[in-house]
Amino acid sequence: MLKLLPEADTLATAPAARSHHATIALVQSSPLPTLVQRELERRILAGELPPGSKLNEASLAEALGVSRGPVREAFRALEESGLVRLEKNRGVRVRQVSVQEADEIYELRAVLDSFVGRRVAQTAAADGLRELRALVASMERAAQRQDLDGYLAANLAFHDRLVQLAGNAKLLATYRRLVNELHLFRRTNLSQTGALPLSAREHRVIVDRIAAHDADGAAEALATHARASQERMHRTQPRAAAARARPRKGRS
Repeated sequence: MLKLLPEADTLATAPAARSHHATIALVQSSPLPTLVQRELERRILAGELPPGSKLNEASLAEALGVSRGPVREAFRALEESGLVRLEKNRGVRVRQVSVQEADEIYELRAVLDSFVGRRVAQTAAADGLRELRALVASMERAAQRQDLDGYLAANLAFHDRLVQLAGNAKLLATYRRLVNELHLFRRTNLSQTGALPLSAREHRVIVDRIAAHDADGAAEALATHARASQERMHRTQPRAAAARARPRKGRS
């Protein structure tokens, strides 16, 4: 029997919040391929289906208690969201992002985050600020417990809600794909010693700047956070970091 998420959950909902699923019979309003997609998203983001792993349509259909059609449709949706790659004659694999590609994504995120911080600082209402503060508090509690899954959950929800508050649907869709593509590094970045409290403080600064309606400060705090996440990634990739630090030929 397929385990799935309640209808109210979104992609930004945490693995911890998703740990207790309803059965498929309890969710009447979602098409079956969507339910399959959500369950596979959960497994990928939780690391149960690691980057590079091959997804077998027939095996998953049997395990989830559905026919192969919904699984096939879910694969297509997951490819669009950046979580899997469909390879001709080779099947479906969980997306594996190189360090070089991750660098490019982090650079783009820094630009987008800066825009989001500026926009939200100018427009955020009291309700939105309360939501953001509550999510930061959840991150801080998870950091104290060294609860990586709980922290990732609140972190994903925080950034997703922040972009929602910017009020740009196209930006939200783009941002969610970028976040998905970085799922390989998100867990390893935050598993470093001392990373959770440091990351939580960065988020507290972001909300404080937004609450002060400091558009420039919020933009800089978010861009700085993106760059810090990129640096944490390189600390988990020592060879890649060393290669990146070497000057390129032709540069002075």
